[in-house]
Amino acid sequence: MKIDGACHCGYIIYEATIDTGQVGICHCTDCQTLSGSAFRTYVLAPRDDFRLLAGQPKIYVKTGQSGAKRTQAFCPECGTPIYSSASNDPQVFSIRVGTVHQRGELIPKSQIWFRSAQAWLMDFAAIERFAEQPPLRL
Repeated sequence: MKIDGACHCGYIIYEATIDTGQVGICHCTDCQTLSGSAFRTYVLAPRDDFRLLAGQPKIYVKTGQSGAKRTQAFCPECGTPIYSSASNDPQVFSIRVGTVHQRGELIPKSQIWFRSAQAWLMDFAAIERFAEQPPLRL
């Protein structure tokens, strides 16, 4: 499937060709911290099928639990995470699904690092819902 996407401010623009079977959710604590959320949703794209069309991401290299170094690419203007990859000779880019314009079509097929998943995610239906931003209640 051909996808395209951008950061929040539009400085970074990319396109890629992906396999929709390669969409997943990562619950690791690094992804929780780096996303500012309970998990991160990603889609894998081979290096030859990922193209930056505009902008140059800022790079942060983190060392994972295994000792492997992972490049974290984000917009230097608005901070939107764009992708991660191996730091040395990346063969695959892990694109952040929230930046993909076709994100509604990218349904996760797997969950990794599930042992770190937040317990409240298992009962999402029990959490109060609003169609739009409700008035703030303090």
